[in-house]
Amino acid sequence: MAAAESDSKSLFSLDSYHVSQELGFILPDPLEELPPYYQPWMDIALRVPELVLSHELRFHINKMPLLSSHFLQKHRELRLAHLALSVMTMGYTWQEGESNTVEKLPQNLAVPYWEVSQRLGLPPILTHADAVLANWRKKDPEGNLELLLSLPGGDSVRGFFMVTLLVELAAVPALRNIPTVINGVRCGDSEAVARALEEVSQSIQEMTDALKLMHWWKDNPCMPKGLIYDGVQPEPMEYSGGSAAQSSLLHCFDELLGIKHEAKSGAFLTRMRNYMPPAHKQLIQDISLQPSLKSFVHQQDSERLNRAFQHCVTKLLALRNYHINIVSRFITVPAARARQLRNQSQDSEGEMISRAPTALEERGTGGSGIMIFLKTVRDQTKDAFLPETSKEMKHHS
Repeated sequence: MAAAESDSKSLFSLDSYHVSQELGFILPDPLEELPPYYQPWMDIALRVPELVLSHELRFHINKMPLLSSHFLQKHRELRLAHLALSVMTMGYTWQEGESNTVEKLPQNLAVPYWEVSQRLGLPPILTHADAVLANWRKKDPEGNLELLLSLPGGDSVRGFFMVTLLVELAAVPALRNIPTVINGVRCGDSEAVARALEEVSQSIQEMTDALKLMHWWKDNPCMPKGLIYDGVQPEPMEYSGGSAAQSSLLHCFDELLGIKHEAKSGAFLTRMRNYMPPAHKQLIQDISLQPSLKSFVHQQDSERLNRAFQHCVTKLLALRNYHINIVSRFITVPAARARQLRNQSQDSEGEMISRAPTALEERGTGGSGIMIFLKTVRDQTKDAFLPETSKEMKHHS
């Protein structure tokens, strides 16, 4: 009885992890404006795409006043400031394409960016937490969404970020059910765990459906030494760019379902956790410390529970397969075509193509060898199946 009482007092909950019941990892109601003192930042951040196009962004940022970050008090102010400084940094670095990147960020951008990043526990680079989780507003009373700040690339860039936001939204029911699964395992309630896993698998299916609507300087050969943040430290620093691997969602599902990744892909995924808000990173860590769901399912004599667990793994596998499909369609194939055109063409079109990031031919936006990485992670997801299904899957693959 004492153990049961102790368990009930320490029920697992999402309350302390900055996870919204309605929006999951998405930041609720992001601010659209900073205090007036920071208007010089917002004036430029809102114009990044057009200023990159006219090759004037670096000029405007170099003239920007050096502002103190101390007047940013609330969490949402810091998140908008980080987003604005991130978008400016990406534009400043890549204004002339990969053939003419910069080696140093000016002090008036680097110092406040570093300070804001330190206060949030995020790195000073555009992350998934910026570009997706804190970069939205309601466009109209019907609830249609649009981005607060954008990058060069027009509708394709906006579409990429908006679809990613919709995937995060589709995952909310799954996130809400994770505590139910954990608490059900703790107290041996196989029916509660089965019901919750059925909700999780349905939500993962909706993530895949949302996905169907559809730069960096660590591991980047154009910037082998990284980037100097002037006024922060004299040596260059290296950070990976925004990547789907920085979304906390799949990390949570992997830990819940007991999916283990081999050394290389596992190390990359672990490194990506340093690009998440600290509370979200902590949630993933705490899920990993809970009693094993897979062992619990294996020990119970419940066909419904067994089926619900297998269904979750199946849906997660399908999501990862679809992600491979998307990466092939939008990165690998176009990059190969661009390489072919570069080899054939000596005219201005070839020159323009040469400014496209050639590293994307082999690597994803986070700097991983993308197709090998994604297929490895997909194959390791199969290992989470319970023994009988695992044999069937290997037989069919």
